Amino acid sequence: MPTTTILYAALTVGLTGLIAAVILYFVSKFFHVEEDPRIDLVQACLPNANCGGCGFAGCRAMAEAIVKNNDLNVAYCPGSDTDKIAEIMHLNAVLHEPQVSVVRCNGTCEHAPMKSFYDSALTCAFANSLFAGEKACPFGCLGCGDCVAACQFDAIHLTPETHLPEVIEDRCVGCKACANACPRA
Repeated sequence: MPTTTILYAALTVGLTGLIAAVILYFVSKFFHVEEDPRIDLVQACLPNANCGGCGFAGCRAMAEAIVKNNDLNVAYCPGSDTDKIAEIMHLNAVLHEPQVSVVRCNGTCEHAPMKSFYDSALTCAFANSLFAGEKACPFGCLGCGDCVAACQFDAIHLTPETHLPEVIEDRCVGCKACANACPRA
């Protein structure tokens, strides 16, 4: 008797699962939304770094906005192949000035001497939350390298002599990830 009960229970659960699968299949076919194939083509022309420098959540969202609005001025990504995107969209390419990060701090050892020694967690965000920094300037670079860690393009590094970030302009795409990571920017 217990064997048949287990068999009936397994059969009931199996049939319920099969019926639910068939229903889900037809519902998914009914509610299927066709997507413009140009979105995938435009996304392939983007760097897929998903840095957010363009103002969108990622490269996919930027591609969707360009295709939906049929306009290249919706967003600009310095790492994208603008000519190829314009060709896909049958639009004229928009010329943009190249953007790169710029370090405006002149907080070298001569201009901003060390006033203390920081010996704790080495992140700019943490150091900024505790105090004004090791140097005499309360506004300058903390030199812990949060900007270096945030750069996905290896376009910024700290110079050993000054502990200031140095931007490699050939690699910088202007995504502003370094500026967003810096608590002083």
